[in-house]
Amino acid sequence: MLCGRKRGVAGIALVMLACGFVAAQDIKTNYMPGTDFSKYKTYKWVVIPGAEQANQILDQQIRLAVDTSLVAKGLIKTEDDKADLYVAYQVSITQQEQWNAYGSGGGWRFGGGVVATVTSTTIQVGTLGLDFYDPSPQQLLWRGQASKTLNPSKDPKKNQKRLNKAVAKLLKNFPPK
Repeated sequence: MLCGRKRGVAGIALVMLACGFVAAQDIKTNYMPGTDFSKYKTYKWVVIPGAEQANQILDQQIRLAVDTSLVAKGLIKTEDDKADLYVAYQVSITQQEQWNAYGSGGGWRFGGGVVATVTSTTIQVGTLGLDFYDPSPQQLLWRGQASKTLNPSKDPKKNQKRLNKAVAKLLKNFPPK
């Protein structure tokens, strides 16, 4: 009987683990080959015309997270139009179905093991796109995208922590070597 319970608990654990992987952040980056990123020392925030922008609170949170990462990498933020890099972002919010599994132990059931209940809920999944441009030729140099990053919760600290983690992952290998 104990073996059956262990298998049932293990099965539920696997389902819950799989559900956790669905919620993990996906990071993608790309950059212009041959670019000498060492020449870029300053950056300025710009807005992409027509791009979906965040509300004022999220806008400040995104900029703070990116500023913190870029300053740690030695870049200097400026408001001067002669900045070496222009930095812009855009957001996209979509809906996705999330599966939750709950188990209850106890005895053998028909088919063996533990009774499990699986439910689904619809969650908001947010993607942050971050772009770096060379202002003189107005050329895109680097693009990063972090999905499952802007998922709003009731806890603003949790939202900021998730965003900070995503931006750190996104800019981990910036500038490219």
